[in-house]
Amino acid sequence: MTVPTDRPADVQAAVLAFVEARTKTSWDPGADIFATGGLSSLFAMELVVHLEKTFGISIGGADMRLENFRTVDSMVLLVTRLGGNTRA
Repeated sequence: MTVPTDRPADVQAAVLAFVEARTKTSWDPGADIFATGGLSSLFAMELVVHLEKTFGISIGGADMRLENFRTVDSMVLLVTRLGGNTRA
């Protein structure tokens, strides 16, 4: 089941739930989840796969930059943009 990308608040809740479940940490949506040093490039790839499967999007090319995955907010912007929704 894919989560619709037309409601940024729903996208944020889904991304936040995944990140918090995987890291066993509560996160502010604007916090840099990689700045702590505890997250790896493998986790970044897990994020990509999760976002693609959960939201029915394809992430590639220029979008495969760490900057798009540093915060929950940046992932919400990426998902809503790739999902065809320009309002985020």
